[in-house]
Amino acid sequence: MKSMYKLASAALLTAAISSSITTAQAEEKSWRMATPWSGGPWLERDAQDFADHVKELSDGEISIQVFPGGTLGSALKVTETVESGVAQVSHNYLAYDYGKDPTAALLAGHSSGLTPEEFMLWMYQGGGADLYEQFRMEEFGVVAFPCSILGTEIFLHSNKKVQTLEDFKGLRLRTSGAWAEIASRLGASTVVMAGSDIYTALERGVIDAAEWGSPEMNKPTGFQNVAQYVIVPGVHQSGGVLECQVNKDVWSKLDDQEKTLIRDSAKLALFDSWLAATYADLEAYRELENGPNEIVRLDPAFIEKIYEETAAWEDEKAKDNEWFAKVLESQRQFKKDMESWPQYRLNIGKSER
Repeated sequence: MKSMYKLASAALLTAAISSSITTAQAEEKSWRMATPWSGGPWLERDAQDFADHVKELSDGEISIQVFPGGTLGSALKVTETVESGVAQVSHNYLAYDYGKDPTAALLAGHSSGLTPEEFMLWMYQGGGADLYEQFRMEEFGVVAFPCSILGTEIFLHSNKKVQTLEDFKGLRLRTSGAWAEIASRLGASTVVMAGSDIYTALERGVIDAAEWGSPEMNKPTGFQNVAQYVIVPGVHQSGGVLECQVNKDVWSKLDDQEKTLIRDSAKLALFDSWLAATYADLEAYRELENGPNEIVRLDPAFIEKIYEETAAWEDEKAKDNEWFAKVLESQRQFKKDMESWPQYRLNIGKSER
């Protein structure tokens, strides 16, 4: 009887230990994802797509729970949330860390003229993704890579008609990051405010105009209901990316196969976002065209001036920032490599159909 009791006790102990180990392993592969997003496509579609791809490619061994902005930490300090380990992963916008290093603007997208398609080519064929990962680790202590594409934005929702540089001068403009600096150099009076405050500021005339996102992202904001003019094209943000981050200690515990599947999941999520967002932008823009707003196209001379001022701003930043200079050189070389692209690609306008 005593022998049977000892055997049973040993079996129970072994089972308990095994269960404890299994639970610990499950906890190590059950991750929390921090985001800045309170809702919308970036949270409900793009961040969730990445989580779903990781779970599928890992055969369920790595699961990610997506949390809305502010749940796991400050919505604008997601990098710190991941770096500290409060969240193991994130879906984030690198440009939110612009204040710590302006190189963020080059990697996240700015008024450089790169379209979403060109951004993807630079990232995956031109070395951009490698620079991205190296920069994030060296300067911020997190592992990060692109995982969502940003479509070309609406230049302005405005209560003043803007076509030329002269129209732009003195404009009370809500914006942020690198474009706030460049727009100020071009003569605008820039104001930084939270996205939740833009609608009321436009409605009350506190600001004349605001930039926010692509047609799909702007549609639910209602900006078109309180600003008469829709100004295009979005030369200030012609393309860009969102990122997924992983805590470096969590990353170090993964084997090479797991690291590869996470990078592959990010790449898949990025292409998914490009397909979904591009199609959604088309529908949202058609609604603007068919609505009561006046669509205004920027004068080509103004666009050229924006590119000139952007290049001057880039040169200044590159003088005393090694990372900025390295990324800028890569992007400018990529642009040279792409110069022949328009010469053989079909560009069909309405008159040619």
